[in-house]
Amino acid sequence: MSDDRHGKNVFPILSIDDPRIEVYRELKDRELAKRGGLFIAEGEHLVRRLLESGYKTESVFLSQRRVEEIAPLVPPGVPIFVAADAVMHGIIGFKFHSGVIACGRAHAGPSLEEICTRAAGKLTLVVCPEIANAENMGAMIRIAAAFGADAMIFGERCCNPFWRQSVRVSMGAVFALPLVRSINLLSDLNFLHEWGVELIATVLNPSAEALARASRPGKFALLFGNEAQGLDARYINLCDRHVTIPMHLGTDSLNVAVAAAVFLYHFTSD
Repeated sequence: MSDDRHGKNVFPILSIDDPRIEVYRELKDRELAKRGGLFIAEGEHLVRRLLESGYKTESVFLSQRRVEEIAPLVPPGVPIFVAADAVMHGIIGFKFHSGVIACGRAHAGPSLEEICTRAAGKLTLVVCPEIANAENMGAMIRIAAAFGADAMIFGERCCNPFWRQSVRVSMGAVFALPLVRSINLLSDLNFLHEWGVELIATVLNPSAEALARASRPGKFALLFGNEAQGLDARYINLCDRHVTIPMHLGTDSLNVAVAAAVFLYHFTSD
């Protein structure tokens, strides 16, 4: 039964077995994605960012203590499920939560052509052929957004940027930064070449150009390797430049998200 005291579709939830809240009950990221690109946003900050974004909110799930505050923010027609804290604890799996969670639906991002067409003189792209760790993915998205990247391009073997941990670590930047999922990254990189985008490989080769001496091109794409093997030789060979952060005291590498922050700060701080 619906409660319309807030002028919204508010539905009380009395049991963790209620089928209307199935998407919130420990469904795996892959299973959610197969349901038309569903994803979960946890916490007040992420839910607010989702509601303010261009992504569709399928439903909002609130504890009773948060209804008066959050329900007025939810657009008409979006179901709001409300439960006592004890019920919500049983669903989410831990006591210390903000009592605010939502289910959204991902949509196709802009095409590479659209991104290149609307670039006015300068263009900054972040390219990730194979980021497998969702936490690193979320951090990369947040960092790319923070330093003003125009878009982020994901290779065929990247994890989904809308997996729960990625969304959480991105702090909602995933809803703002244009994302492009490539189905043929080598072809897309050649396409960027045709649009005058300089491809820069971030590598660990001491003979590569040191970052401190690297100048910023007008239009460029930074390519970052995965957490274990770095950039594949196919992508390195396609790039116009190879740039490195010199390492000291026997350090062999940096976390990919940390490296991305260093590179992007250097190339966007002018």
